[in-house]
Amino acid sequence: MTDVLVLTALELEARALARQLELPRFVRLSFPAYELRRGAGRVRLAPVGLRAEALPVRWPALAGDLVRPLVISAGTCGALAPELGMGDLILPESVLGLGGERLNVTPGMHAAAVKVAGNACTGVLLTSSEVMATPAAKAERWHATAASAVDMESAVIVAWAARQGCPSLVVRAVSDTARQHVPSELGVAVTSAGKVRAGRAVALFLTHPRAIPHALLLQRGTRQALKSVARVIAALVA
Repeated sequence: MTDVLVLTALELEARALARQLELPRFVRLSFPAYELRRGAGRVRLAPVGLRAEALPVRWPALAGDLVRPLVISAGTCGALAPELGMGDLILPESVLGLGGERLNVTPGMHAAAVKVAGNACTGVLLTSSEVMATPAAKAERWHATAASAVDMESAVIVAWAARQGCPSLVVRAVSDTARQHVPSELGVAVTSAGKVRAGRAVALFLTHPRAIPHALLLQRGTRQALKSVARVIAALVA
C-alpha cells in the first residue's frame, strides 16, 4: 500500500473517521492528526478547515515525509439532487471549482473506490464558497450546474494535490438532503481551521432556538455520512 493522506474540513469529522478507522493520534504535530502504518505505507488523517483554508500551512507537516501520497478529500457534503438521502455515498469523477473549472480525480483510484463502495453516486460534486442553506438555494445550484452534491473543500484539495504531483480521490457522503435547511448561522461557531467553538455554538442556540431542530437533524446526517465514508476508506487501505 502507498501512503494515503485523508483530509477533512472539520476536526469533528477527523476525530470520527479516526475512531472508525482505528487510527491513533499522531502526536508529533501541533494540530489534530492521526496515523497508522499499513504494510509498507501510512494512512494519515487531519482537518484542513472550512474551504481547506489551513491546507497550505499544514501541508508541509502533513505530507513532507510521505511519498507521493494519495490525497483523499473526505467528509460530508450536501445533496443537490433530490433523490439523494442521508448517508448516501458521493464518489465523483470530477469536481467543479469556484470559478467553474472542472477538476478530475485520479481515474484508477476512482475506479477502485467505486468497486469497493458498491452503490454510490458518481456524478459531479460542486465546491462552493458558502453554505447552501435552503432547499431553494440547493435547487438553483442543481439546475445551474447539474452537480449531484456540494461541499466547500474538494476542489481546493484536488487542485492542490495536482500541483504537488499527487493522485487524488474524493470520498464524501450526504449529511443534509436537497429538501433540508442548514442553519447558515452555524458557520460562526467554526474556526477557519475547522475547530468547533463550543461557547459560540451554545450562544447561537440561545439566540436562534429555531435552528436547534435543523442542527440536530444535521448532526444525525453527519454521523450517517461519516460511517459511509469510513467504510470506503477502510476498504481502500486494507
